[in-house]
Amino acid sequence: MASGSLRVNETDLKLLIRSEVEEERATAAHKLCRSMDRIALSDEERASAQKLIAFLSRDTAELVRRALAVTLRSSTLMPTEVALRLAADIDNIAIPMISQSPVFGDGDLIAIIRAGRSHAQIAVASRQGLSRDVAEVVASDAGIEAVRRLAANDNADFSERAMSIAVDRFGHDEETVTILANRHILPPSIVDRLVLVATEQVKQHLITRHKVPLETAVRLSDFARERATLDVLDEAIRSQNVPEFVRTLHARRALNASLLLRAVARGQMGLFEHGLSILAQVPHHRAWLMIHDAGPLGLRAIYDRAGLPPRLFSAFRAAVDTWRNIQAEGTELDAEAFRQRMLERFMTQMNTLGRDDLDYLMDRLDMVPTPDHAYAARAQISVA
Repeated sequence: MASGSLRVNETDLKLLIRSEVEEERATAAHKLCRSMDRIALSDEERASAQKLIAFLSRDTAELVRRALAVTLRSSTLMPTEVALRLAADIDNIAIPMISQSPVFGDGDLIAIIRAGRSHAQIAVASRQGLSRDVAEVVASDAGIEAVRRLAANDNADFSERAMSIAVDRFGHDEETVTILANRHILPPSIVDRLVLVATEQVKQHLITRHKVPLETAVRLSDFARERATLDVLDEAIRSQNVPEFVRTLHARRALNASLLLRAVARGQMGLFEHGLSILAQVPHHRAWLMIHDAGPLGLRAIYDRAGLPPRLFSAFRAAVDTWRNIQAEGTELDAEAFRQRMLERFMTQMNTLGRDDLDYLMDRLDMVPTPDHAYAARAQISVA
């Protein structure tokens, strides 16, 4: 910045005050603001310059206010209250200020996000050096376009928590997932989540760039397909078409222990019954009798005949018993409440499982264990 004292060109000042031509006032505003921003000002001169800036911000002409916003968008000379006034103006005035002005604090930017204007949110998300707190509010409160812009902003402090929120909200959106996948740095937990929802091309990029083991990528993809299959099953149940649906799964070689365990733990007993019927090659009515036999032998016999893993039998036994107990209560529960009740009771009955098996089950039941979750669960089971 050049040194010197503030000298306001009288001709430009007269144009600002007297001219009725918007273009003339805008040109004068641009020249004055550029001049003020380029020289070192004393405290008194700075105060005078800021009064002039406040005066310009109230001009009725959009062109004048835009000249002010564009010229001083990166200047610390702009008073914060004036910057906030311009940020609330129409988009072509507000956006230059919101996207670049250094006078906004995190609180100002968060308020702008929560005001809900889409273009203003995008401008915040585009800022260089965006703080972690503001980035998290963009992820949690802003619209999809702003979250995409944040994902593309490698100069933002985009934390693992904020990324997880973004995936929670917009993991269904292919463009958002692709932009996130192309960030230079991604935490392993976010890579794992993106592999679940990414297209094949993006998945290959994640595997290559972030060194995801191929078997891990395949496993995560299988989990995603299983969850999607169970969602589709809801439609099949409503249309009374479960047997045909299960036959289709079997033909596609998707009818496995993992899928059946997810199904029974979510209370989708019909899929489990028809699945064991097909795998064990017995009629459905016989499979039903063996599964729901109150004695210890029926379920074990059809389970073994179906060729399911012996080590998981106790988990299936606990799931069937839990389902039967909930049914006996006769309580009306919606799908999510039933699933939560099922999981709570299911976990308390798995006291015969080792840690590896318990971790496996947590994966299949869509639980997110902490590092010591399995040990804590077993301790809770032992106390019970």
